[in-house]
Amino acid sequence: MPVTNDQSGLHYKTRLFTVLTILTNVAGNSALTKGMQQIGDPGSTPAALIGALFHPWVALGVALLIVWTLTHMALLSWADLSYVLPVTAFAYVLTELSGKFLLGEFISTQRWFGVLLITAGVFLVGRTPPSSVDAGTTPS
Repeated sequence: MPVTNDQSGLHYKTRLFTVLTILTNVAGNSALTKGMQQIGDPGSTPAALIGALFHPWVALGVALLIVWTLTHMALLSWADLSYVLPVTAFAYVLTELSGKFLLGEFISTQRWFGVLLITAGVFLVGRTPPSSVDAGTTPS
């Protein structure tokens, strides 16, 4: 079945929102982690946790994760869940790299092997249509 302009636009929009979803997830979690590491243990009281929100890195992380939630919701509105979750799992790969190079974390060989497996899965799923409607089938 040839790709129409509408489908081409949908594929472009899906790729764009996939990238936005992945990048805001990685950047948000990395900023949140950096901020919480600088704060240390804020305690378990709700007031202490709310106070942590005013740390600049934590606030940035929360803002980016809000954007992540919105882009993820939009992506799920037109693409299949069975496409979105595996493809956006590439965020795990970038999170691993962020932990290693931006936060100075040690990454074991087992974790790197897991990243390799995730990358292979993302590649395989990414080669399929984002929507079962695009593939000529109807969702069950």
